[in-house]
Amino acid sequence: MRRPALLCAAGLALVAAAVFTATAQDRARILERGETSYSPVAIEEEFASIRRRLSAEKQDVMRGQQELLEARYDLADRPAQGPTMTKGKPLQAGVRVKLPQGVTWQALAAMPPDEVKRKGAFPAGFTALPHVKHAEGGMVFPEMHIALTKRQSGRDLTRFDVAFDLPEHFLPEFPPPIFLVQRPDLGDVSKGQLVTEENFFELFDGIVNPKQLDGLRLLVTPFAQQQFNLTSDRRSEHPSRGVSCFECHTNGHTNAAFHLAGEARPQAFRPRIDTPTLRGVNLQRLFGSKRALRTVEDFTEFEQRAAYFDGDPVTAQKKGVNILERGSAVHAMAEFQEMLAFPPAPKLDLFGRLDPAKATPQELRGEAVFFGKGQCATCHPAPYYHDGLMHDLQLERFYEPHVVRGRFVGPEGLFKTFPLRGIKDSPPYLHDGRLLTLEDTVEFFNLVLQTKLTEEEKADLVAFLRAL
Repeated sequence: MRRPALLCAAGLALVAAAVFTATAQDRARILERGETSYSPVAIEEEFASIRRRLSAEKQDVMRGQQELLEARYDLADRPAQGPTMTKGKPLQAGVRVKLPQGVTWQALAAMPPDEVKRKGAFPAGFTALPHVKHAEGGMVFPEMHIALTKRQSGRDLTRFDVAFDLPEHFLPEFPPPIFLVQRPDLGDVSKGQLVTEENFFELFDGIVNPKQLDGLRLLVTPFAQQQFNLTSDRRSEHPSRGVSCFECHTNGHTNAAFHLAGEARPQAFRPRIDTPTLRGVNLQRLFGSKRALRTVEDFTEFEQRAAYFDGDPVTAQKKGVNILERGSAVHAMAEFQEMLAFPPAPKLDLFGRLDPAKATPQELRGEAVFFGKGQCATCHPAPYYHDGLMHDLQLERFYEPHVVRGRFVGPEGLFKTFPLRGIKDSPPYLHDGRLLTLEDTVEFFNLVLQTKLTEEEKADLVAFLRAL
């Protein structure tokens, strides 16, 4: 039987030592290229056999991921006292990334990158987070979304081979509110509901125009995807109509569903991608974590044609790719997405800065750190707190390349700067969700940017971020 095409062949050359030096344990597993760029088209094993085999392996797969998460993070449900997300879900408090034994955050921040690397002191939770089953990849949805979709639409987004890995208390509130650029007077136009095929017309008819309404129709319509489709080459128990754009970008925001980015090969080099919010896309002109697509229309079309199928048009054709017509369908979908507004931030003034009459002293001190010593505003300037660019954090300064559960951890390259407006509503953080709280995020950048913030400055900065 043919091996999966995304797995590396055993006889291929190792990455040259001149590029990076791998640890002895991982050296033999780091390969520079795969057997082929294509996924297998003709599946020789019967579906019933695949389902039994992968279902039997699921418990071990999830146990391994859980052990990884527990080794990296404090996963306890420990909400912050006071601040909440927009609808009231508590924010998780505190730094959750675990430090290597004998290391403190103060001591770590004082080390230069080469010393951190030499001592192996870079926290594992600051490195790339692997997909729960990196060799397979694909979309994985939180249980809260699976359960409500099943009740509301009768569709089952459960995968028989994997499940979601992060606890629900670290995820965005669900279902999230929807705010519209054109109608700020309405507040949450979702009225607390999960917007799907069943209710989108009732909720939005008379509020948006017919073209935008049709764009929303397409955004909530399920289409075939790599793991969810009507063929026997799927990971759902029963044939599936597929998934919709709003399956991950729930209510135009995010439910923290994750996937693997499709642009790299072999499989170990594909980064896990945490679903970003669609709020505020009307203010952006760069889309995709790494791909630098120039318009939301480009991204919408790319998602359907390529990202849904791991960037493989051959399997896409087999599984029923939905070819969207650019001039009407894609444009209508983009027009609705460009209506999605950031949540209200009552403490910000017309220029996106704190109003001293409304902000607390701690938030004002945090703003000063953000625009000063913390260097945050270099990439996240007001009023929407993004620069429309891509940046390379050069994390390889801090660790030796290695492999974790099938994910190559080495140079990560460029990633898009995401807006920080409404950031408290979008945990977990960074492109792959490796940072569970805003406190984790502050510690991460304090080390990576070598800003040497004090404990008070870090707490003040978190307070400011919660006000955005």
